[in-house]
Amino acid sequence: MAGKQHTYHVRTTWTGNRGQGTEHYRAYDRDHVIQAEGKPDLSGSSDPAFRGNPARWSPEDLLLASVSACHKLWYLHLCAEAGIIITAYEDYAEGRMEESPEGGRFTQITLRPQVTVRSGSDHEQAQALHHEAHRQCFIANSLNVPVMCEGTVVTEA
Repeated sequence: MAGKQHTYHVRTTWTGNRGQGTEHYRAYDRDHVIQAEGKPDLSGSSDPAFRGNPARWSPEDLLLASVSACHKLWYLHLCAEAGIIITAYEDYAEGRMEESPEGGRFTQITLRPQVTVRSGSDHEQAQALHHEAHRQCFIANSLNVPVMCEGTVVTEA
């Protein structure tokens, strides 16, 4: 029996035509706008290494942000179910990408969430739930790249 299915829609509109279209590699900007109904627009571009606008989100930024946010959402859910009270969560995620003549790909993603639990919460279980959150993460499960999690749990002062 198949599980529930969810469908998502976004519209990506290129806004980087400087009047010449793609006549040549340097004739156009990589800027675009990502839109989804009922949500604020996201200003996107390519990575600055590929002639992109550094003030806009790149696809690489968005992929890393998606993995980080998905892990956080699962982790908070699992902690709430386990009675572990999280009072702060901040992730310092890093993604590594390599280019080759055949193209490029992410070779590793490392999440480094720093979590604060309320005094009296089970510190060991809070640490262990990172593994379960990773196992449940829809985004990490969809990728063909190792996703590591180096979580730190501290008790609220």
